[in-house]
Amino acid sequence: MVKIKDIYDYIDSIAPFSLQAAYDNSGFIVGDINRNVRRVGIALDITGQTLLIAKRLGVDLIVSHHPVLFEPQKSFQSGDMAFELASAGIAALCAHTSLDCAAGGVNDILAELLDIKKPEPFPTAEFPAGMVRTGFLHMDSGEELAAHTGKMLCAPVRYCDGGRSIETVAVCGGAGGSCLKEVIDAGIDALITGDASHHHFLMAAQCGLTLIAAGHFETENPVVPVLAEKLRQNFPEIEVSVIEQELPVETYYPDILR
Repeated sequence: MVKIKDIYDYIDSIAPFSLQAAYDNSGFIVGDINRNVRRVGIALDITGQTLLIAKRLGVDLIVSHHPVLFEPQKSFQSGDMAFELASAGIAALCAHTSLDCAAGGVNDILAELLDIKKPEPFPTAEFPAGMVRTGFLHMDSGEELAAHTGKMLCAPVRYCDGGRSIETVAVCGGAGGSCLKEVIDAGIDALITGDASHHHFLMAAQCGLTLIAAGHFETENPVVPVLAEKLRQNFPEIEVSVIEQELPVETYYPDILR
């Protein structure tokens, strides 16, 4: 019989928890690690919606990307996701920045989806080793790269055009805007990430770098089905389900823009 500890050990072997950032809380967070497991659900986030689906599927363990507990808490009460998981007898294992950094993890999958050639880790002082990938993708302009990104991720994108053709691209799923200066200093032509601030766009425009923000969810969620398939292949005796998640953010377009 497969135990949660077996799932933990496998994920640790492909995305070592030791790689996580100092601020992170990847690892086994809720439950009994020695419990037998028959059904596993994979999700980007553990939300109320995730929990409802997990209960309906009879899931014993949720493996998520974002930690169900990120910052220290002094109490656990009804409505807190960790409390609700424990009350439902559902364990939680979370692989966050460890999966961002890992070979075959979030950013390798993102690079592959975007058809970026020869991706390799790009060292930054801002993030743990391997969280940013750089590679090659020819585009005639930043606008063309933005259109390509939106098409590949099926997502609306925000961008500034660096004003030159693209050959080298850095990718960082989620919130990668804080590595912008290091990308600029390295002479890379474009950065594709999930979230970027107004000031990041100003800096990129001033320095002639194309910056694309394609959504936190949209740049990280592609790892979910890949991780689910890896677990199916390595633990054929258990049932592994992708728990679909509805993005809580909607885009409103005034009539004047339609």
